[in-house]
Amino acid sequence: MPDRELVQRIATSTGLPAAVAARVIDDVLAFHSEPVEAYVRRRHAELQVHGTRNAAAFARIAVELRERPFAAPELSERQLRRIVYG
Repeated sequence: MPDRELVQRIATSTGLPAAVAARVIDDVLAFHSEPVEAYVRRRHAELQVHGTRNAAAFARIAVELRERPFAAPELSERQLRRIVYG
């Protein structure tokens, strides 16, 4: 269960019941706790489904990593390729 004060704040500001607010907080925290490697693999697969070529996909992923709220190091295209292809 997330911090009670946070749950209360979200419940009050949104009008959601506390149980629903707690579930939303858990979902958001889980989404943002995805490890860098898992995020890179998932996004690469999603972009490929839509026909994005590797060079464009890796450039986009690199930009997205800088904007994500997890601590991700600057990764080169080569490092991103190694995460995806080993």
